[in-house]
Amino acid sequence: MTKDATYNYLLHLADNALILAQRNSEWCGHGPVLEQDIAITNISLDLIGQSRSLYQYAAELINEGTGAATEDTLAYLRDTRDFKNCLLVEQPNGDWAQTILRQFFFSTYQFFLYQRLQQSGDAHLAAIAEKSLKEVTYHVRWSSEWVIRLGDGTEESRNRLLNALDELWMFTGELFVPSAYESEAFKAGIGVDVSALKANWEQRVNEVFEEATISIVSTSAWMQSGGKEGAHTEHLGFILAEMQYMQRVYPGCEW
Repeated sequence: MTKDATYNYLLHLADNALILAQRNSEWCGHGPVLEQDIAITNISLDLIGQSRSLYQYAAELINEGTGAATEDTLAYLRDTRDFKNCLLVEQPNGDWAQTILRQFFFSTYQFFLYQRLQQSGDAHLAAIAEKSLKEVTYHVRWSSEWVIRLGDGTEESRNRLLNALDELWMFTGELFVPSAYESEAFKAGIGVDVSALKANWEQRVNEVFEEATISIVSTSAWMQSGGKEGAHTEHLGFILAEMQYMQRVYPGCEW
């Protein structure tokens, strides 16, 4: 396996966590009730912690003693085309139902991904996955409970969840289509065959949807893709413009 493929694989995992964390953090101070405001903010912090661990490892891998890359340069000094996150995580928050459903879809995917990454042939990556899985287990439980509450709640909450499903389902297929660097990482015994996660993901989603009294969209529906290769929606550019502002206006600034 080439070093570049490992590096790109780590960036992909880190970018997913960072961009979703940035999206979720937009709710800070705006949550529907204080307890849930704190909950989603803490989930954002968990995801930032995951991204930091992965960026640090990616920087160590690519530097070879030069010190040119750091977790900060990887987060703040790359452009839109350089990011390898899935399209799902960059989608707008919309209302609370859309944010919840996005979190549920992605956390369920992360849960099965990190389960398998614990057996990675790369001991460092396996350790990151093991630690992250404990956090993601809570993320899945929290978002699942909200999906059920919204779907089996009032007519208004149910309609909002169904609208969120219409908006987000088309971005779920990309999670299970391996990119070249994911395939190479799997063949090298480092990564995961993401296509093999789909059945477990669909089963879990179906179980929660059944409790929420809603139906899963057809698994043969047309899906959006491209994020893993750097082809993003217009939303990512706005996220990065806000997130990277300080580093780009004041290069090299430190807290």
